[in-house]
Amino acid sequence: MRALLTRAAELAAGYRAGLPDRPVATATAPAFGGPLPDGPASPSEVLEELARAAEPGLVATAGPRFFGFVIGGALPAATAADVLAAGWDQNAFNAVLSPAAAAAEETAGRWLKDLLGLPATASAGFVTGGQGANTVGLAAARHHVLAEAGWDVERDGLAGAPRVRIVASEERHATIDRALRLLGFGTSAIEPVAAGRQGAIDVDDLRSTLDAGSGPVIVCLQAGNVNTGACDDLRAACEAARAHRAWVHVDGAFGLWAAANPATAPLLDGVELADSWACDGHKWLNVPYDSGFVFCARPDVHAEAIAYRAAYLTGAGEVSGMGDLTLESSRRARGFAVWAALRELGRDGVAELVERCCRLARRFAGRLAAGGAEIANDVVLNQVLVSFGDVDVDALVRNVQADGTCWLGGTTWRGRRHLRISVSNWSTTEADVDRSAAAILRLAAETRQ
Repeated sequence: MRALLTRAAELAAGYRAGLPDRPVATATAPAFGGPLPDGPASPSEVLEELARAAEPGLVATAGPRFFGFVIGGALPAATAADVLAAGWDQNAFNAVLSPAAAAAEETAGRWLKDLLGLPATASAGFVTGGQGANTVGLAAARHHVLAEAGWDVERDGLAGAPRVRIVASEERHATIDRALRLLGFGTSAIEPVAAGRQGAIDVDDLRSTLDAGSGPVIVCLQAGNVNTGACDDLRAACEAARAHRAWVHVDGAFGLWAAANPATAPLLDGVELADSWACDGHKWLNVPYDSGFVFCARPDVHAEAIAYRAAYLTGAGEVSGMGDLTLESSRRARGFAVWAALRELGRDGVAELVERCCRLARRFAGRLAAGGAEIANDVVLNQVLVSFGDVDVDALVRNVQADGTCWLGGTTWRGRRHLRISVSNWSTTEADVDRSAAAILRLAAETRQ
């Protein structure tokens, strides 16, 4: 086992060391085909075969010039911690199964709440990502607003229950819709609210929408528009929602990290007034997949909505911040890598990471604008929307990805196609931005011809 894990670490370290010089995308298919062999193979043989088969199909998402999907690359300490987590092979369902995993999650959760400006008394569930966090947060919301209306949704389901109003921005992320589908509300329950020029919710329209109905209501707000980075006016929106006894859920998959940086924290003024919050770790915190967080201002509601009990499960039903607060029973011990990332960076390091990515996004926008590109958004966080008046955006996206200098995707914003650039990686430098911007401008000129 020692030799095997040492070799695995060597292979992983070699790959990571080569990321700055590696083409970001790949056009080669990995070699995993063929029938299942009849006989066994030695672990060392399997490891080498796996590495050879996967290598051609690896995309350098962990590298400094991957600018798609608002994802980072795992920090060194977080990567090493995840290697340890795999070796320790802990089931993080509760403290009975792993006191170490429970302690890591408890401390990391406390540190996260402090960094993100959330109530110290809130619960913290370590989920798979933004989708899991939004689903759990909205499950807690469902439990609370229906209990307030005298309905036990966990016992009686939604058939015959009071209708729950879901009030959400027209610019909400699609994971909100999927969570509503999975929770039995359906997307037709959404009462859409208009958004302003940059995609933040129109608070006046929110008030009007809330005033137009009655009954149990859940309001979904957003910190960090997935296209523009814009943040809703959380203070004004939460106050409007409170006037209607609404539960407020904030989808802050990447934008919630703005609270950790003094320069961007004002964008999240009032975030503590909400009832639940969703956030990703594998985005701006740069921890390995899969890692996300759901926080709830009412820990009892969080546990009542999610936990289950069985006679054989020692410790089940305890509010431990582990399996009772997430949708999985057999859980990877995500807290080790999160603790390691936060310990490596410290408070100042997290703030600097957020600020540096925002600064690099502004640099990206400036370089592209100087070369004739149109920047469609105010670059308030790490998102940049780019277009060229006479260039087919989708063709340019394909050419950029094939070129391999950097990787980005396309999006539709206000009826127009744009390049979508997300600067989220701890290792990205000014040189990476300048090199990538030059490649985009070069390829735009070639695509135009």
